[in-house]
Amino acid sequence: MIGGNVTKVQAVIWSNHSLECERAESLLRSVDEDVRVFYLDKDFTQRQFDAEFGVGADYPQVQVGVEHRGTLKETLHYLKHVERIK
Repeated sequence: MIGGNVTKVQAVIWSNHSLECERAESLLRSVDEDVRVFYLDKDFTQRQFDAEFGVGADYPQVQVGVEHRGTLKETLHYLKHVERIK
């Protein structure tokens, strides 16, 4: 490893720039996750999103660690379950 400064991505958000997506990013940053955001029409297409998450899937879609957590609501439920938020 050259330089030794490799940042490990802990959370990934697939975003369409909506308020829900911004809330998901703020939430994950508030619990000290390293967050990477992929944006619709910049990093992926709607067709790719549909292929990955299913037609009609809501934004945002969130992955924490290696596990897909789903929507903002599902991510909130997960963070409460693992006692990262109250």
